[in-house]
Amino acid sequence: MKIDTDELVAKLKAGDRRTIARLISLVEDASEELPDVIRAVSSLHGGAYTVGITGPPGAGKSTLVSALVGILRKRDLTVSVLAIDPTSPFSGGALLGDRLRMQEHATDPGVFIRSMATRGRLGGLAWAAPHALRILDAIGTDVIVVETVGVGQAEVDVAREADTTAVVLAPGFGDAIQANKAGLLEIADIYVVNKADREGANTTARDIKQMLHLGEARDWEPPVLLTQAVDGKGIEDLWDAIERHRAHIESSGELRRRRVARNAHEIVEIALGRIRRAIDEVGDKELLDSLAEQVTDHGLDPYTAADKLLAEVER
Repeated sequence: MKIDTDELVAKLKAGDRRTIARLISLVEDASEELPDVIRAVSSLHGGAYTVGITGPPGAGKSTLVSALVGILRKRDLTVSVLAIDPTSPFSGGALLGDRLRMQEHATDPGVFIRSMATRGRLGGLAWAAPHALRILDAIGTDVIVVETVGVGQAEVDVAREADTTAVVLAPGFGDAIQANKAGLLEIADIYVVNKADREGANTTARDIKQMLHLGEARDWEPPVLLTQAVDGKGIEDLWDAIERHRAHIESSGELRRRRVARNAHEIVEIALGRIRRAIDEVGDKELLDSLAEQVTDHGLDPYTAADKLLAEVER
């Protein structure tokens, strides 16, 4: 049944939670109705500020996010939390754990929490997250927190989607050289050493600072913070650092540049997805196999073969 976009917009403006959850499910399922939905909600711009929280498993990100939500609610800010698993095809496991850790906020009407698995869909996090963020922005939330496990491409994607990215590490994460190789030190606007009551926290913070001094000079010098999310210690400092970074990128024009780059990437992902679907819809596996055979036999180069395939798609 075709979605009534006028009714949809009205329900979103009213903050109807069932509608919000349904729309994010459409994103997960890559529904055919999704383009119409995104067209409708794009006119509703709530001005949300997006904070990305990433880092390796076991760093205490979900507990930290829960504590951060508490701080934001004390400041009378509405919050949406999007906990993303970029690999799991199921809605359990770590995703369920995220929800359990944030259970104290479950009945707060000023907080919306959703776990989302990309389920291996085309483009993964890069494709799904922008759509979900548009929906959460449309409901007028003040702050959107995106949490994902930093396991490679995932943290790069979350940094692209966020206005401010905080990388959360735990004591004993390893020497700064290994951290840099993991890519985590290249994407953060703020570094957080959580579980700071454990041995090695100060050493980890010192190693990060030393690595930052070896890198290229930046307009913004990322702070390195110590937190104990379980006890709520250092969380006020984290939010203050986020607000300082926001003020910095707003005044420098970097915030707009980031958002333009984010939208450019989203446009490309949508276009590439349509091309791939069009190729699948051609349905001529014999043509593709024939082209592949010719390339294998050196009778055709792959660029010419691609041109022939695209020509068939455009017919």
